[in-house]
Amino acid sequence: MKPANAFLRRWAPLLLAATLSACTAVAPTQPPAARPKLVVLFVIDGLPQRQVTAYRDQLAPDGFARFLERGAAFEQAHYGYAFTVTGAGHATVLSGAYPHRSGIIGNEWLDIASGKPMYCAGDDTASYIGHRTGALDGTSPRNLKVETVGDVLRRLEPRSKVIGISGKDRGAILPAGKAGTAYMYMTSSGQFASTTYYMQQHPAWVNAFNAAKPADRFFKTEWKPLLAETAYARSLPDGQPWFGPRGGKLPMLMGTAADEAPGPNYYSALLRSPFADVLTLDFARAAIAGEQLGADDAPDILSVSLSGHDYVNHQWSAESRLSHDHLLQLDRMLQAFFADLDRTVGRDNYVAVLTADHGFMPAPEVSQSRGLDAGRVQGSQLLATVNTALEQRFGVPKLAASLSASAIVLDRKLLAERALDAEAVARIARDALAAHPAIAAAYTRGELAGGSRAGAPMFEQMRRTWHRDVSGDVQYALKPYWMHGSSTNIATHGSPYEYDTNVPILMWGPRWVKAGPVATRVEVADIAPTLAGLLGVPPPGGSEGRPLPIAPR
Repeated sequence: MKPANAFLRRWAPLLLAATLSACTAVAPTQPPAARPKLVVLFVIDGLPQRQVTAYRDQLAPDGFARFLERGAAFEQAHYGYAFTVTGAGHATVLSGAYPHRSGIIGNEWLDIASGKPMYCAGDDTASYIGHRTGALDGTSPRNLKVETVGDVLRRLEPRSKVIGISGKDRGAILPAGKAGTAYMYMTSSGQFASTTYYMQQHPAWVNAFNAAKPADRFFKTEWKPLLAETAYARSLPDGQPWFGPRGGKLPMLMGTAADEAPGPNYYSALLRSPFADVLTLDFARAAIAGEQLGADDAPDILSVSLSGHDYVNHQWSAESRLSHDHLLQLDRMLQAFFADLDRTVGRDNYVAVLTADHGFMPAPEVSQSRGLDAGRVQGSQLLATVNTALEQRFGVPKLAASLSASAIVLDRKLLAERALDAEAVARIARDALAAHPAIAAAYTRGELAGGSRAGAPMFEQMRRTWHRDVSGDVQYALKPYWMHGSSTNIATHGSPYEYDTNVPILMWGPRWVKAGPVATRVEVADIAPTLAGLLGVPPPGGSEGRPLPIAPR
């Protein structure tokens, strides 16, 4: 393994995730004279800050520009942990807690005791309302080990409402916390549904929205580029040979030529287009009207996670014209949504916040074309490398059972049968991983729990990613521009590097937010205590963030 000083010289520009120690959240001072009636949080799934910067000159006057020109724009906002994925990010935004506290270490992981798969929002006791639910497909926030701003607000203000809406279940559930209500897009029907964790029946406004079959209106329509062809010269042309079987060319038909009517395949395909985000925002409009959000003196929270950008970036990369256009489409959607909020809630009555759950790496093909060391590695290859080293040392095959949330999980039953010390085995596994050409760093359970490697490369980010009750035995990070091989994704996220950690934090609300760019380095965990302060409630108990400098002079 390279010496630490050489490591840092080479990769320091990419290691911009948080390195400051977690601090106790500052208790709020006196609440503002008038609290916002509504806090609206937008989470753009998979939006790296670099895209906001790159396409700023093509934005509409009152979409992203409302934040960038008339709000607070934090351009150096980062996640302070290593495994930057959707579940972990959505759990952080309104809790202020990173995975080592929230327990949401990824989208899914293996239970280290039983070896059974766990889903971040999984709950087999909950069923989707009005939809068939498989035995292990129910969802709720039960796995979230910390409270959110909404949980605190509803405990102190029972009349307040907290609603989470998303194209993904985890994008709706985790920001809403345990006291809120979540609604998610159902690819089986093109409708939105909640689960029996929250209620037994949908309210009338949800039934009315779903009865109109809103997703069907996009059947056999085309996703067309918003601007002229020349406007996309700064992004990759359509139809790259590495885009895979779904092609990747605009205009793009919603539904295949053979489809006679909308069905699950069509409803799923909408997620890889702007249209699922149109539906999500339409459902958010219905929620504002149906729940009378922002209509009284008990402040409400509406979290809207727009999932399409993540699907587009996974399928065609953040450097593609499709991703470029998708961001511009989102921008126009935000502009229209702001106009509706101004009319229904009132410009002086709400605060809007926009961030992302993670950024996005360039596709390896893009990085290679730029002369960078980049590639893909199969998880099975890493597991085999580790097991070979462990068998050579201990004479026992398959001591490493699996990969889980960027970690090696050892076979606890086998360790017990052979009377092997788990930490000693983990150290050999760590060294085998560290010697692999795709690996940047690895740390054992004992090192992460005890802090014995503090100051080592990426140690603090990986410590914040790791939770002693649910994480594996050797946490690792791939080298910059490397990703795990996938049959479905040509690009991804999940690293401690700037392209994954640096996301926008944008805020608007003239009565509460000072306008202007902010160069100060901040963390996404800072959003939760900031909003708690605006709402006049204490920050969530597990919050590690510090209030953002937004107060008007």
